Amino acid sequence: MINQFYSIENNVETEIIEKKSKFIANLIKVESKEEAEEKISEIKKKYHDARHNCIAYRIIEDEQIIERASDDGEPSGTAGGPMLNILKTNNLANVLIVVTRYFGGILLGTGGLVRAYSDSLLKAIEKSKKIEETIGIGLEVEIEYNNFEKFKYYCKNEQINIVETEYSEKIKCRIEMEEKVKPKFIKDYEEKNIKIEKISNLYKKYISKVY
Repeated sequence: MINQFYSIENNVETEIIEKKSKFIANLIKVESKEEAEEKISEIKKKYHDARHNCIAYRIIEDEQIIERASDDGEPSGTAGGPMLNILKTNNLANVLIVVTRYFGGILLGTGGLVRAYSDSLLKAIEKSKKIEETIGIGLEVEIEYNNFEKFKYYCKNEQINIVETEYSEKIKCRIEMEEKVKPKFIKDYEEKNIKIEKISNLYKKYISKVY
């Protein structure tokens, strides 16, 4: 798995004007290549009268990074490639950028196009709320009712997130934590510093932190 990357919390739309050409940037959170391609189709339909819809995306799928960039009719290397490089430089993944251009009648030249598409993406990144994704641990625990309040307090202090709670004969919790938290958690469990009856279904996943 990729150890750490950044994504965005919500989709962002921004706009810039460069020598009468309008550049509309849509920075979109996506979880798969299929979802990214669907979003690209939706935006192309929405802006069907635009001259260009240039794209770049980076997606982590099956523990691999999938990357794609397209200049969509702009001179080669002036749109998709520079935007993909910006995503890489900012360690952004699970994001799609589509910059739509309405031509204003004035040619920008290759340097001007690279700047315009790059600035469109950078403005969208600046407006977005970042999420840090790091490898984490998920697991299930069983707790006696009379130990639950102390367990919640422990989790809060140790930056462990209680994702789901089920009340039956005992309390079952699904919890998530960063991988670096796991050794102390296991040690506290083994030394009975936290009262847990049972731990099961250990799995790895990405843990999100919002900035």
